[in-house]
Amino acid sequence: MQTENRFFDDLAKMLNGVAGTVAGMGREAEGSMRERMKEWIGGMDFVSREEFEAVKAMAAAARDEAEALRARVASLEASLPGAQQPPVI
Repeated sequence: MQTENRFFDDLAKMLNGVAGTVAGMGREAEGSMRERMKEWIGGMDFVSREEFEAVKAMAAAARDEAEALRARVASLEASLPGAQQPPVI
């Protein structure tokens, strides 16, 4: 024979409610901290990873173009009659 004990039922309901409340507080604290960190980092003029990678790609392309132009100028200077070759830097 099983007896009903309302005390344990009420205790289980209360603990379940407390657990939900604590979990909600944790999510809210995490969201609040995340927003504060975004504001703090945003105020320090950091760049995002995407912006950094875009600028890095642009710098690599500019470096390649400068090398190609340097080689083209050297070949054009070499084709001039009587031109003295400048030192390579």
